[in-house]
Amino acid sequence: MSNHQDPPLTTTEKARIAGLVARMCKREMAGPGRVHQADLQRRVDRILDDARERQAKAGK
Repeated sequence: MSNHQDPPLTTTEKARIAGLVARMCKREMAGPGRVHQADLQRRVDRILDDARERQAKAGK
């Protein structure tokens, strides 16, 4: 899941992403392909975007 373009994450961000991934896994267990997970993926993407913005501000 780690990408070289991903910024370093804080402990809180890691915990939030771990919780969202756990929810994704739980939904997947309900039935492969039967449950829409885009809402959780958007939340993970938003956390990563915020971390990228924080890194860009710190780099200035």
